[in-house]
Amino acid sequence: MPDAVGRPTRCIRVRLVVVILRGIHDHSADSEPGVWVRRFGKSDSAEDLTSLLHRAYADHTAAGRRFFASYQSVQDTAHRVGMGECWLAFWGDELVGSVTVAAPHMTPEDYPAPVGAGSFWQLAVDPACQGMGLGQRLMALAEERIVALGSTVAVIDTSVEAVELVGWYRRRGYVPVGTWRWDVTNYESVVLLKHLAA
Repeated sequence: MPDAVGRPTRCIRVRLVVVILRGIHDHSADSEPGVWVRRFGKSDSAEDLTSLLHRAYADHTAAGRRFFASYQSVQDTAHRVGMGECWLAFWGDELVGSVTVAAPHMTPEDYPAPVGAGSFWQLAVDPACQGMGLGQRLMALAEERIVALGSTVAVIDTSVEAVELVGWYRRRGYVPVGTWRWDVTNYESVVLLKHLAA
């Protein structure tokens, strides 16, 4: 049900349908309508994606954690989209989620990741749809794409202060392998790794 500006105020059931080229890959046995996912295309708006990212990371900002996605510019978003495959989740016509994937993912020297590891970033779910499983489904899609692109390891990082988020990743098989400090954040990041089934 949309609110006054057209955003969904709740997502009751999440059905994730991924459109790949001309085929449809359904990530749910559920046949009810819901969320569908496709690659970022020429007609998609970096402004809309930036707005989604800012909304999705607002709670971290309120807690004093300066995630890059919470304040990045439209130009930053376009650049980050261009670094991999960006997938967008929609509820009807409304953008409600995203994730960007690359494998292998280039990292700075000394970053604690194995050579050839894949990664994902800009994992975001609109606050109106959080807690309904969409984030986990987007992460599963990212992991599938990392394997399809030739990597068997996923490496990500997040704020060590975001205890709930770190716990969320750990419950899904990610283990800490080191720390890192980005110059665009105000915190130390924990680097997390997961071995993926090929």
